[in-house]
Amino acid sequence: MPTKTVSKTAPPGAAPAAPVPFDLEDLEGVGTTTADKLREAGYTDLMELAVASPSDIAEAAEVGVALAQKIVNEARRRADVGGFESGTTVLERRQKLGRITTHSKALDELLGGGVETQAITEFSGEFGTGKTQLGHQIAVDVQLPPAQGGLEGEVVYIDTESTFRPERIVDMSRAAGIDPNEALNRIHVARAFNSNHQMLLVQKAQELARERPIRLVVVDSLTAHFRSEYVGRGELAPRQQMLNKHLHELLRFSDTYNASIVVTNQVSSRPDVLFGDPTRPIGGNIVAHAATYRIYLRKSKPPKRIARLIDSPNLPEGEAVFSLTGEGIRD
Repeated sequence: MPTKTVSKTAPPGAAPAAPVPFDLEDLEGVGTTTADKLREAGYTDLMELAVASPSDIAEAAEVGVALAQKIVNEARRRADVGGFESGTTVLERRQKLGRITTHSKALDELLGGGVETQAITEFSGEFGTGKTQLGHQIAVDVQLPPAQGGLEGEVVYIDTESTFRPERIVDMSRAAGIDPNEALNRIHVARAFNSNHQMLLVQKAQELARERPIRLVVVDSLTAHFRSEYVGRGELAPRQQMLNKHLHELLRFSDTYNASIVVTNQVSSRPDVLFGDPTRPIGGNIVAHAATYRIYLRKSKPPKRIARLIDSPNLPEGEAVFSLTGEGIRD
């Protein structure tokens, strides 16, 4: 049986640690058949098992929930997760989280220093407000060394609306002092053709992250497929359930690989006084609760755009002005 590996959670702000040998069959209650089914479902990493729900494991391995719970508990014990720690320890760990610059000092300050790892940052707004441009810019900037606001990492870019443009990556990488060919080679792009495919690509990203230093996942846009496939009030509940599962898989990825998750989101014409505009991001409370940082974008006098921080667990609401230029995002 080939040896599998597990990537222990790296110190926040650092690249993931080197993998250590691990076999699924080493877990109590996991035989060869169960192990093969788990691998087929994408569960080959100890941390992925440790943070999975027993119902998901039961479905993937075709076993009872009681056995699935036993497998998850054993994985948690081996991965040393799920225990309590002091608030001081949490603060020390958060101070070491990685952050990615947006190439706009004003926007970085609004985000508390840049796009944070182990978090979902949502950029929402109407067309032309700079959502996709921000996704491209952050995909370039994550490749920079830490001293320049990057994480020396690679990117998974899930493109749901065929908006990824390598030409923009070339422009932005040249302006950032990165070789364009190297920048493009570090961005792994996949076109998602429907919501199920979109969710599958997160599993594929986990497989890639075991081999490559993936420190950023961009989903542009998050809700487009869900919005078009689940139509009508009768489909609202299943849509929200699938969207919730998708967001939690993204969060699990961010925690496991100490990566940043950047999602763009469409808006609908339903007035909401919080956003100061006759639009509201798609996804309702599911997206609102899952996103760590929510940024609402709106147009100003070209080339300026206004970013408003709507929700954050620790930062005050505020606004920042940035510009869309030929070189990318700038103040």
